[in-house]
Amino acid sequence: MTLLHDTISADGRKEGAGEILSIRGGRPLTGRVEVKGAKNLVTKAMVAALLGESPSILRDVPDISDVAVVRSLLEVHGVRVQEADEPGSLMLDPRDVESAHMEEIDAHAGASRIPILFCGPLLHRLGQAFIPDLGGCRIGDRPIDFHLDALRKFGAVVDKLPTGIRLSAPAGLRGANIHLPYPSVGATEQVLLTAVRANGVTELRNAAIEPEIMDLIAVLQKMGAIISYEPNRVILIEGVDRLEGYDHRAVFDRNEAASWASAALATNGEIFVGGARQPEMLTFLNVLRKVGAGFEIREDGILFRRDGDLRPVTVETDVHPGFMTDWQQPLIVALTQAHGESIVHETVYENRFGFTDALVKMGADIVVHPHGLQGGPRRVPRRNLEQAAVINGPTPLHGADIVVPDLRGGYSHVIAALTAEGESTVRNVGIIRRGYEKFFDKLAAVGADFDVIG
Repeated sequence: MTLLHDTISADGRKEGAGEILSIRGGRPLTGRVEVKGAKNLVTKAMVAALLGESPSILRDVPDISDVAVVRSLLEVHGVRVQEADEPGSLMLDPRDVESAHMEEIDAHAGASRIPILFCGPLLHRLGQAFIPDLGGCRIGDRPIDFHLDALRKFGAVVDKLPTGIRLSAPAGLRGANIHLPYPSVGATEQVLLTAVRANGVTELRNAAIEPEIMDLIAVLQKMGAIISYEPNRVILIEGVDRLEGYDHRAVFDRNEAASWASAALATNGEIFVGGARQPEMLTFLNVLRKVGAGFEIREDGILFRRDGDLRPVTVETDVHPGFMTDWQQPLIVALTQAHGESIVHETVYENRFGFTDALVKMGADIVVHPHGLQGGPRRVPRRNLEQAAVINGPTPLHGADIVVPDLRGGYSHVIAALTAEGESTVRNVGIIRRGYEKFFDKLAAVGADFDVIG
């Protein structure tokens, strides 16, 4: 597997080279795409390899830029990374882990927020870690306070520098009692990656329980960790002295699967998503059924299509097992074609409706309420940061000139352009490569009409 090099697609295009797409929309997307391991698991499992005393093998690794960033960060810390015994698999050998210079870490991290998760493993292996200024998609405040507070409870010393944060553990790391203010996925991962080698027992309350978290626990258990899950979001971790490498096939990327499902609905097409599974998508499938989508669950994937006119729906994003925040953006594109008023309450991030400006420019009837909507039945408790989007449809979309703002919003813009009549120009599509493997090839596989012009 070649990570983040130009890939030549079947028709001679350079995958990953273009930053601008010219899209001619108005035709159904029909065909088959395959999804590999989840971005939100693969990158964390790669970091977990740092904890082992022997090499690890990770399978179904997608060829995306976030994986390339983590690979380069591992390599600057002395981890040897190479292709393993089958396509799409990596061997990660951490036996020669060493400290890296701040400048190297900063240069290789780019806009990624993944360096924060290196802290626990590096503190165990080297006694110190460095975090540069963190980037990521600009979808609202994503503070690292939960991470730093947890690391301090483990015994880490945190020093803030002009260029980032340096951490040390002069007395080693010890088990801790941690209660997260919010079931943050990143903070839960931080605690897991730190607690497995800490001295003593760690009790984590209000933990995230997403499928990717459960898969990370499976990875760590394969390495020799002792982790149990109790009711009401409580995870217990008994620290061990030594961990070995793992051999693991990553859980599929349910975010990408949901994105292609929404594309099928928006364009009135039919897309089979190979590798998708029902259990991890249960909540999403329930919403699709309410919207009027058809889906067939097969042994090797799920087929998505419309079953007649789309119906309006009210959705509240939430942590798992609720409706994922990453699902709402592509779904909103489909809801612009539903008959009636749909409402999406975003309760996870406070600035995730910025992408709708482009949809309105294309003809959508969407009104964003920056402080949410009061009243009405709710299942998810209100949060001070939440927003709401009201979508009235169906509205025909027309081509426009669009600039991609973030990963999921960018995918949604591409699907809106493919839904719209006429030609659209979508700029800054490189962001989409953070989470969608061989994106241009997959668009071609479902019949999209586009050119790479950048």
